[in-house]
Amino acid sequence: MPDEMPTCDIEIRVRYAECDPWGNVHHGRYFEYFEAGRVQLLRQLGMSYRDCEAKDVFFVVNKLECKFRAPARFDDLMTLTTTLRRVTRARVDHEYVLKRDGIILTQAVISLACVDKQGRVQPIPDWFPTTQRIQAGADG
Repeated sequence: MPDEMPTCDIEIRVRYAECDPWGNVHHGRYFEYFEAGRVQLLRQLGMSYRDCEAKDVFFVVNKLECKFRAPARFDDLMTLTTTLRRVTRARVDHEYVLKRDGIILTQAVISLACVDKQGRVQPIPDWFPTTQRIQAGADG
């Protein structure tokens, strides 16, 4: 496996509509942030989710772990780091770290299963950018 897995940083500014009545980002919004990071990482690797879907390749969340350490609030400027952690025959795992001014607000690990249009699990195709990168660094 390669020493350095693909990583992507994006900046996110908290919008008022994303906050609960106490001024904190609603917990459900974090998963939208994570999706934005995942989509940008794939773009950085030279592909889009739209490209995948056009080829009958879809990724669905099948496992999610999230730790909320500190709240984000309206108008906070945050940095989300998304890292590809593992690729198996039919699964991709990403790790997420969301920070504000160097302070970790949230950490998550999300596993995605590769499925077809009918929702059946299928192998990740060889043309998928992360598959090629992992295979190039495999021990054998």
